[in-house]
Amino acid sequence: MAQKLWEKNVQVNAEIDRFTVGRDREMDMYLAKYDVLGSMAHITMLESIGLLTADELKILLEELKKIYASVERGEFVIEDGVEDVHSQVELMLTRRLGDVGKKIHSGRSRNDQVLVDLKLFIRAQLKSVAEAVERLFHVLISQSNRYKNVLMPGYTHLQIAMPSSFGLWFGAYAESLVDDMVFLQAAYKVCNRNPLGSAAGYGSSFPLDREMTTRLLGFDSMNYNVVYAQMGRGKVERNVSFALASIAGTLSKMAFDACMFSCQNFGFVKLPDECTTGSSIMPHKKNPDVFELTRAKCNKIQALPQQIMMIMNNLPSGYFRDLQIIKEVFLPAFEELEDCLQMATYIMDKIKINEHILDDDKYLYMFSVEEVNRLAAEGMPFRDAYKKVGLDIEAGKFTHEKTVHHTHAGSIGNLCNDKIEELMQQAVSGFNFEKVEEAEKALLGR
Repeated sequence: MAQKLWEKNVQVNAEIDRFTVGRDREMDMYLAKYDVLGSMAHITMLESIGLLTADELKILLEELKKIYASVERGEFVIEDGVEDVHSQVELMLTRRLGDVGKKIHSGRSRNDQVLVDLKLFIRAQLKSVAEAVERLFHVLISQSNRYKNVLMPGYTHLQIAMPSSFGLWFGAYAESLVDDMVFLQAAYKVCNRNPLGSAAGYGSSFPLDREMTTRLLGFDSMNYNVVYAQMGRGKVERNVSFALASIAGTLSKMAFDACMFSCQNFGFVKLPDECTTGSSIMPHKKNPDVFELTRAKCNKIQALPQQIMMIMNNLPSGYFRDLQIIKEVFLPAFEELEDCLQMATYIMDKIKINEHILDDDKYLYMFSVEEVNRLAAEGMPFRDAYKKVGLDIEAGKFTHEKTVHHTHAGSIGNLCNDKIEELMQQAVSGFNFEKVEEAEKALLGR
């Protein structure tokens, strides 16, 4: 069994080892690529302050690039008996380079090592999520423009209320994603600060150049106070999870609408046949399972901030092993959300709408407000107009053309989709992903 980084002369009890390591080796596979990147920046800095020679740095960087490539090829594994990704990388370097491999840990702790790994991982995942959100956004805007003149009922209390349109329906979810993207950008900016060099949360007696590692890794700035850098563990995950939950909330609501509007009682939309499933007993069934699962998965993601808070909320400053458990609920959430975004994008692009909903007179009363407003515009006091229309409805005498004439900003006749697109573009450009990509390429020599 490989020795752990912290082990001295006493070997830990096997059951204690199983319990304390838990699923950490499994979770650390998410972080492997980023552990290598962080180590490359760290040792480059160590050479600049005289803790490694130029030759040692060269051979270490060469080996780390090989390990990075093995991760990208899916060949990297954390071996049995090796506690975590940090131990595995150091073990591989030591096997290949001897004592030089043991030098990479100078001036850092596994505490700041996992902090930087997590931030690099989160940063990359937020970029993927942002790109997936943007793809769905453009589909929704396109559908909103395509069907802007097709009316549908709007509801309050699930009662037929006022005229809406498919332009409004698709566009509403597009604009919701704009706000979600702003939230995501805020989470990205909080994440994109360098904790490396904070060691176990109290700094180091080595003259570490933290500005250098910040620059090498493409961070916007560092977490300056070393105690606060450690306090960021859990806080960053919580803040990011709130942003993921915001997107999940939009998807969940949209999925519910799509399920409801596709059932025979509504018949407003038809989901693509290839995206529905059947019944083992009822041959006519076409179930919206994809959106039902999307709803459930997104509701689970909306619970993520509370899970993280309950793990870390009553901890004082300093590191505690409790924080390890956050990985288990947090790291897989990105992939699950991206999966939901991909499914939603595909279905909303191919969804078919019913352009003749209003042929059914059961939707006639949704034009009651239009009639009240028409009478008021002609000079009748609003309250009198309201009463007249109400009495006509009760007497079965209400009639109205099934058309609307809305012109104000954001209404059926003036969707403002161009303005919504501008807001999304502003949110996307605010991430400045290019800076990170350039820094990582430079570090890897690509």
